[in-house]
Amino acid sequence: MLFPDNIGEHLSIDEVSLSQGELYTFVTNKNGRGKKGTLVASIRGTMSSEIVKVLNRIPLESRKRVKEITLDMAKNMESAVKISFPCASLVTDRFHVVKLAVDALQHVRVKLRWEELDKENQAIERAKNQGTKYAPIVLKNGDTPKQLLARSRYILAKKPSRWTPNQKLRVRVLFRQYPILKQAYEHTMEFRNIYENNNLIRAKEKFSGWINKSMELDIKEFYTVANSVKYNLDNILNFFNNRNTNANAESFNAKIKLFRANLRGVSDTSFFLFRMHNLFA
Repeated sequence: MLFPDNIGEHLSIDEVSLSQGELYTFVTNKNGRGKKGTLVASIRGTMSSEIVKVLNRIPLESRKRVKEITLDMAKNMESAVKISFPCASLVTDRFHVVKLAVDALQHVRVKLRWEELDKENQAIERAKNQGTKYAPIVLKNGDTPKQLLARSRYILAKKPSRWTPNQKLRVRVLFRQYPILKQAYEHTMEFRNIYENNNLIRAKEKFSGWINKSMELDIKEFYTVANSVKYNLDNILNFFNNRNTNANAESFNAKIKLFRANLRGVSDTSFFLFRMHNLFA
């Protein structure tokens, strides 16, 4: 589906599954605010060539009016947008960039938890061979090491100012027990704080410093994050021009998923798209 009249200066592009994992690419107008006039295009699949084929049916003059497009880090989307909207600047979504660093932090936590599980299994086996009863290690806050790591998942995703008193106690025990996790957490928070800058030049300096520091850390999980940021830095820095994110596209996707859940799946895709046309186009 294509609605050229809904095109505006600020667009978003993202993909979402309608049924059975079948992906559709949606181009939306930020000014539509999730209501009438929001949907610019609905394209089956995520192939760059298919996206370009559909979007290029919009007159070139209209496509040249687009000044900015927010998107995730998918290269197929980036390639399609560059071809179809030649005058638009690309903005890599802040959430997706920060999520890379948060995922690296959680990977460190999960790896430590698996190590604790192995230690516990070995201790149980030794106790069994010696004919004694295994007594697990209990930390100051009442958690065993594996419980501590499992229960810290959501704490590590928060800023320190949002921790409750119980969470602060758990974090103190966690960081005392696993210094590498404290180092990884502080490095992740440092990355998140870069987005608090309002100055593009200052933000660029901060990103470059963070990338260099990541390469010096003995935490391999951050190497991939640093390289991804380095290769996408131009689009990431475009965020600091207008501070736009892909939140409206994610909100639009959430509405589609809610419709899908209410219908208990999409059995008739054509009719589902017809409903979307009536609601959002």
